[in-house]
Amino acid sequence: MEDITDFFVEILNANKTLDVADSEFKRVISDDEELRTKYREWCRENGSSERYGFIDFCKEYLENQESVWESLNDYDEEV
Repeated sequence: MEDITDFFVEILNANKTLDVADSEFKRVISDDEELRTKYREWCRENGSSERYGFIDFCKEYLENQESVWESLNDYDEEV
């Protein structure tokens, strides 16, 4: 895995809700020391707590995805 954020997106896309994705993330990370180390580093680099880093990333990611769709819809309405 090159970038832990790719893993975040993979977990988010594989689960139906943010709560389920968070539970799955916690399960996977508890079993993988290397992944846990990458996550700690990512949290430190991004100013997030280990407790909420994944959730914060997912919320921002989903907001950005929604923003893209809103932009596309605005363009369609103008045309």
